[in-house]
Amino acid sequence: MASPKLRTLSLLIVSLVFATLAMRQVAPKPQAASIAQEPPSAEEAYSPQLRNELKALRDAALTSDYAWGQVAHITENIGSRPEGSPQAEFAANYVADELRKLGMDVHLEDVQVPRWTRGAETAELVEYPGQVPGTTQKIVLTALSGNNPTPPEGITAEVVVVRTFDELKALGEQKVEGKIVLYNELYDKKKAAAGYAFKAYAEAVVYRGRGAKAAAALGAVGSLVRSVGDADYRIPHTGGSTKAGIADGAVTAEDAELIAHLAAQGKVRIHLVLTSQTGAPVLGHNVIADIKGSEHPEQIVVVSGHLDSWDLGSGAIDDAAGVGVAMETAHLIHQLNLHPKRTIRVIAWMDEENTGSGQTAYTKAHGSEFGNHVAAIESDSGAGHPLGFEGKIPKAAVPLLRPMLAILAGSGSNLLNIVDDSPEADITPMAESGVPAFGLLQDGRDYFKYHHTSADTLDKIDPQALRENAAAMAVLGYAVADLPARLPR
Repeated sequence: MASPKLRTLSLLIVSLVFATLAMRQVAPKPQAASIAQEPPSAEEAYSPQLRNELKALRDAALTSDYAWGQVAHITENIGSRPEGSPQAEFAANYVADELRKLGMDVHLEDVQVPRWTRGAETAELVEYPGQVPGTTQKIVLTALSGNNPTPPEGITAEVVVVRTFDELKALGEQKVEGKIVLYNELYDKKKAAAGYAFKAYAEAVVYRGRGAKAAAALGAVGSLVRSVGDADYRIPHTGGSTKAGIADGAVTAEDAELIAHLAAQGKVRIHLVLTSQTGAPVLGHNVIADIKGSEHPEQIVVVSGHLDSWDLGSGAIDDAAGVGVAMETAHLIHQLNLHPKRTIRVIAWMDEENTGSGQTAYTKAHGSEFGNHVAAIESDSGAGHPLGFEGKIPKAAVPLLRPMLAILAGSGSNLLNIVDDSPEADITPMAESGVPAFGLLQDGRDYFKYHHTSADTLDKIDPQALRENAAAMAVLGYAVADLPARLPR
């Protein structure tokens, strides 16, 4: 018969597994690492001093308002930060100046970023079954970046409604040419409510990303997509799409349903105005700030978030929060007068939202140094409670992380899921080169209510959850920077 201690341990492991299933954001078959028994090697790797320093970081983060203050300033004082905008450049300089105040070695690295400016965006149904003579119906929508504008006076065309690419292909060029295609693919709210919000998003967002190109290939003059998210408050969700040479926008979920309902009864024609313009690339910047390592300064641990945002809201959960918690890591290390063995590098990425030119520029400048990048961490999944981490890491690295996870157990941030792909976008080149890569595993059940919308504002962030995110990033970042040995690759 098992001892009471073993039975308790078994219950703990079962609870952790169920917690993972309930709250999991992204669904590539995770391998949950339990935090049960520490092997001797891991026990020895964490000296009493390191354990005390990690606990001090955790406790300081959970009572600090530094990250909140930074996120508040970036979102409320600076505002939205589209790539190439004056706000984006001002924000990069602001973050750099704040990190210099912490004594960090800070510089800006050039990034050629796209310049896209939102124009007029209106739509109305001008012909539909049951129409009252002399009237139209307004449609709420927003433009998607990457595609052609309409003429200033707009275009008018019949709408064809499909759910999938297969349905579009089945219609063929004869039924699509000269028309506007609406993709009415639903975002799966049940998946989101069960903790699989990012899986639901991945399934639906392909129609936003590739829909215009597929429609244009069959001769369509415009493309619309049902907004990808679960906030059915007649709020459209913007985003990027693959260049296709036609106008492209996202309508609200309610208006997608309206158009589909009317189209099932007969002909529907829409007048569409989308005059956003794409200009020549301009100069933007990644912010790079280092706390030099005391023993191995050439070895680097990256903590990061992306600074650019869409223009509709103020980019609070996407992703001023990630930048704020990365800055908090540096602030806490400075405040506690800690000296990690390896260099901790804070990066505020530019242009995650469109072409990923920030990660491209960093790889061009530092790719030859990736062999000395010990780990890369990014927060870009909102600001919900962190359950732990996703890691593109070998199984051999898991034992060395268990003591660190145990220190975060009190704040409920002690899960570790091994994933096959980079857990976040900007650190993808590092992850693909073999650098151990981590993303914060956050509760994203409400994330896509606000993501890429005018509702992505500071009030959507819970200050205590932000502190918990800061604690998770700081403890992981400092642990891998100060362990006697590097994490295995």
